[in-house]
Amino acid sequence: MVRDIESPAKRTEDRVATRQTGARAGSRKVVKPLRSIAIFGAVGALVAAVALPAYAATKPAESATTIQQLAAVDAQSLVVASAATAAPLSRGTFTATTPDEIAKKKAEEAAAARAASVAKTAGFDIGNYALVAPGSGEVRYPLPQGSYTEGRTIGGGHNGVDMLAPQGTPIYAAAAGVVRASAESIGGYGVCVMIDSVVGGQRVQTTYGHMTYGSRQVQAGDTVAAGQLIGVVGSTGRSTANHLHFEVWVNGGLMEPYSWLAANAG
Repeated sequence: MVRDIESPAKRTEDRVATRQTGARAGSRKVVKPLRSIAIFGAVGALVAAVALPAYAATKPAESATTIQQLAAVDAQSLVVASAATAAPLSRGTFTATTPDEIAKKKAEEAAAARAASVAKTAGFDIGNYALVAPGSGEVRYPLPQGSYTEGRTIGGGHNGVDMLAPQGTPIYAAAAGVVRASAESIGGYGVCVMIDSVVGGQRVQTTYGHMTYGSRQVQAGDTVAAGQLIGVVGSTGRSTANHLHFEVWVNGGLMEPYSWLAANAG
């Protein structure tokens, strides 16, 4: 048998070739991961390059828009406030705010309610009765509040109201004016005083009948103030009990006195 004996030089060449082949294989194994990493890195850089400028461009715009919106809101508020401040202020636009104004307002409302109630019962229109603001002092009740009871009103030939009160109850002028008549006997009125006044720009005549004899405190031609004492309650003339017969005429027209007093005296 003949053996093929390799020379030492041949074996050396084979080993060198084997090493080179292994090195190439190993280098190929290393290159593949590096190539993948490089690709992913390039893609990431590309994404960042596209996204970051867009993000950077968007944020300032949003901030700018928000600031402008706030500025617009502030400007609108300032315009509104400026317009309100510049508007002329009128006392007539105010409502009652002080305790005195509130109390007066309540008194006026209460007087109007009482007047409406009386007018409804008597069948009269309260709309023409108010000549002045209730409680203004231009019109006063002819008898002290709480001293009398409301009796008969106008109707059936009776031109006034009967305010029932004890004899000697003081009688006051309902409005300032000039005494037109004052006598111990004026027809069915008995002891009577008549006063001509101007209230709210309108002519008002008030009559006070059935006074006690000798109680008259004024004479014809005298000037009197609203609330001034002019006599006391009695039962003279055509009367069956102590009371004040009180009449109110406005511009020559007969008025229902309870409603007139409620609307003007308060």
